[in-house]
Amino acid sequence: MSFAADQPTTLAQLRDAGWVSKTVKQEIHDNFLRRLAAGEELYPGILGFDDTVIPELNIALLAQHDMLFLGEKGQAKSRMMRALMTFLDPWVPYIDDKRIPLHDDPYKPITRRGKQMIGSTPADEVPIAWWAREDRYAERLAPGTKFADIIGEIDPAKLVGGVSMGAEEALHFGLIPRMHRGIFAMNELPELDELVQVGLFNILEERDVQIRGYPVKFDIDVMILFSANPATYNRSGKVIPQLKDRIGSIIHTHYPLERETGVRILEQEAGEGRGASEGLGATGEGRVTDGGGEDGATGAHPSPLAGSPPGVVVPYFMKELIEEISRAARKSKFIDHESGVSARLSIANYRTMVASARHRAAVLGETPAVPRVSDLGHLYASSLGKLELDLMGSHQMSERQVLDSVIAEAIATVFGEYVDEYGLPEIAQSFSEGVKLEVGDMLPSSHYAELVKRVPPVWDKAFEVNASQDPAVRASCVEFVLAGLYATDRISRSQQHGRIVYEV
Repeated sequence: MSFAADQPTTLAQLRDAGWVSKTVKQEIHDNFLRRLAAGEELYPGILGFDDTVIPELNIALLAQHDMLFLGEKGQAKSRMMRALMTFLDPWVPYIDDKRIPLHDDPYKPITRRGKQMIGSTPADEVPIAWWAREDRYAERLAPGTKFADIIGEIDPAKLVGGVSMGAEEALHFGLIPRMHRGIFAMNELPELDELVQVGLFNILEERDVQIRGYPVKFDIDVMILFSANPATYNRSGKVIPQLKDRIGSIIHTHYPLERETGVRILEQEAGEGRGASEGLGATGEGRVTDGGGEDGATGAHPSPLAGSPPGVVVPYFMKELIEEISRAARKSKFIDHESGVSARLSIANYRTMVASARHRAAVLGETPAVPRVSDLGHLYASSLGKLELDLMGSHQMSERQVLDSVIAEAIATVFGEYVDEYGLPEIAQSFSEGVKLEVGDMLPSSHYAELVKRVPPVWDKAFEVNASQDPAVRASCVEFVLAGLYATDRISRSQQHGRIVYEV
């Protein structure tokens, strides 16, 4: 964001320019209404909340409320809080004096020094500087936060200099006073010390600061945002009732309601900072085909393999599997529902799966790299630690066993949808004739081509799940079908040294 060189640099110039002072909430209100009327995108990167969360957030902004974002981990609470920063003006003026510890409004100063300057200094001698939008937002994680961190403390050095403890000049301000005319966000509110909660209550109610029993009156202008998990926020005694009562609006968040929305979030987040050159998100939302037209089976818009740059091509059913693993975990009786399963699980698993495919492609010299179900064997590294077990439901099961159960359930769910569409159960009949198929994350795609030559023609149906002539994509289809047949108890398997043999 560039700064205009002709911006006013004195109070007199600022008045001549016609600048109007607003409270931060009024400023956000006005900019929000302008963008809403213009049909602009209000919350870039926020997906799946259009009909649920966003309407409530919009109303809260228009009501000029302080807000609490209430939801489980990985539900974009912090991202939405940061998105409110975009409704601030690009720049706001403040009195440029090193002895003023905050960004004082030139028209409505709240510090003693600021009031003295405006009252006794000629307007053309009062220096003005400009505060950027990005610097007007600050956030803090509640655990370990002390009163001095966000409210302030008496500065001993100033007391030695003869300043009275009750004087404004004796204070060393914390984050909230320094965010005067800005936005302050506190994450995980229930973990905040009660003494600090009392200080926040005083700011929300009186908009002043009290430090060590000395009330210092400030008309602090700040929008305060909070985030919390419902399980801890609603627990008695974690948040003082008086503070709850002063929060203007509670915005309830949720996980993606549809798997397709989760895949869109997955593609957006896993592809950040990487781009098509690295292949992440290169397939869009469709399934990979050899032609450039629309996939008649899905109505999606896939990217063709022919002419694609070197990178990773992810069949759509593999993206569905990654997202379904998170969805299955959220419903699993073995996992603590109060904790939730973050969207970060899908993102980390997707990147691990893609990394495994890249590793295989680099070792075997294959292009493009196409993830397979056998790549999911590496998800332990990216999943363990992100799942909090329900100690009552999991009994003696380890976290690894719970993850295996969740992955199997996800494969069965996604595979079941393809069974209905393509009649894949017919393939299981071939195993009754003694067919054995070996797969693995480090086997070349040509190995799968040879396997298919030795099985009945009915196996051609396997490739209908993601129509393509590319050997790597066909290998991914074979593994998906085999894993689905096993997950639905149609065939059995044995596993050793990273290779899997499927048979009856």
